[in-house]
Parts: sequence; C-alpha cells; structure tokens
Amino acid sequence: MPLRTRISEDLKTAMKAKDQLRLSTLRLINAAIKDRDIALRGQGEDREMSEGEITSVLSRMVKQRQESARAYEEGGRLELVERELAEIAVIEDYLPRQLSDEEVEAAVAEAITELEANSIRDMGRVMNALKAKYTGQMDFGAIGPVVKARLSGGA
Repeated sequence: MPLRTRISEDLKTAMKAKDQLRLSTLRLINAAIKDRDIALRGQGEDREMSEGEITSVLSRMVKQRQESARAYEEGGRLELVERELAEIAVIEDYLPRQLSDEEVEAAVAEAITELEANSIRDMGRVMNALKAKYTGQMDFGAIGPVVKARLSGGA
C-alpha cells in the first residue's frame, strides 16, 4: 500500500479509536505532505510527492522532534520531552527500518566499490548513490564522516 494511503487509513483508524496522540501526529504528517505538494505546484511541477520524498519529509520531522526533545530536556520540561518522543515513535512507523552499523559500513563499502571511488573528490558521488538507494534508512549526517574516512584511506 502506498505510504500516503497508509497514513490516511491510519488517520481514520486513530480517529475511530480516539487515539489523540496518534491522531494529532498523523494530522501533522498529512499537513507536512500537503505543504510540500503545494510547494511543488508553486514551482510549476504538476505532481504529488514520490514515496522517497515523503520518506524524506518524515525523516526531517523525526530530526526536528529529536532536537526539540533535547532542548526540552535541557530546560527541564520532561512532559514535553515525552510528547516529542511519542510523536517520533508514531512517525517512525512510516519510515523504513534503519540500517545497523554493520549494514551501513557494508553499504558504504559497496557504493565505493561500485563507483570505483578512490579519492575524497568522489565523496559527493558516493553520498548521492547512498541517498538514492537508502533514503530514510540511514542518517546521512553521520554517514558523511564514514565515507570521508574511507575515501581518505582511514578505513
């Protein structure tokens, strides 16, 4: 089932079950998706977002909530931390499974081999290949240094 349809169906289910947290989080997801669709139309693109683009929006939502949770924790607002973490759990239901550290290492090595990358100049190509294949399955902020180390002979 397409991600967009699954989210809409789950929203209806949450409404019937009166699951307020899930319902409000799914409404936020829907709003973010619709905002991005409208932005695409504003750019002259007459299409809806692809599954990969929706996954990207969801990943960004998770990162935003992680940052908010950290800020709330530093401010001693534990009830808000719990709320952010609960929203993250709901959003992550719609993201692909995150790769383990070993799988990330293997994916990086595979991309470097496939692209015959051998210097730091190839980092952009390797990162683009990983993003194309593993969007939503790995944290590319954390992957950058791994790729850089591999290409500069560190690993």
